[in-house]
Amino acid sequence: MRVRLGLDGAGRVRVGTGAGLYDHLFEQLAFHGGLDLVVDGSGDLETGPHHTAEDTAIALGEAIDRALGDRRGIARYGSAVVPMDDALARAAVDLGGRRGAEINLAADPGLARHALESLAHSARMTLHVSATGRDPHHVAEAACKAVGRALRDAVRRDGGELPSTKGLL
Repeated sequence: MRVRLGLDGAGRVRVGTGAGLYDHLFEQLAFHGGLDLVVDGSGDLETGPHHTAEDTAIALGEAIDRALGDRRGIARYGSAVVPMDDALARAAVDLGGRRGAEINLAADPGLARHALESLAHSARMTLHVSATGRDPHHVAEAACKAVGRALRDAVRRDGGELPSTKGLL
């Protein structure tokens, strides 16, 4: 996967991996996160979208981690609540450098939970997501929008200090 990322962008997004639903979900995450994102690549779609969705999540997470650098001057924390039709999603992000993911989706179209876990681990973030609803597409989309909005808050510039009382992350 080839990823170009701007954390303080305008939401200009193009994800083209051929994994239709997952391209759409990553586009929603980036747009609602105010990220500029271009992802190009393809996977072994003949076996299904699993590897492509996972590879995209890992590549995006690594790009976020690189873009954050030493994380000095960021807000570090962010949270959001997003409704979408029958779905309601809550997301909370900690960009303190610890990997963790608690993803609870009432319905999952297949790989959304795994993709969000892969994103969190490769970005060195702690991510909590809880989403209720009946339609798996709506649940996953609301979750990705909430993660994007939480990320937007967490990467926001907030002085020049490390966001930690210990002086390191």
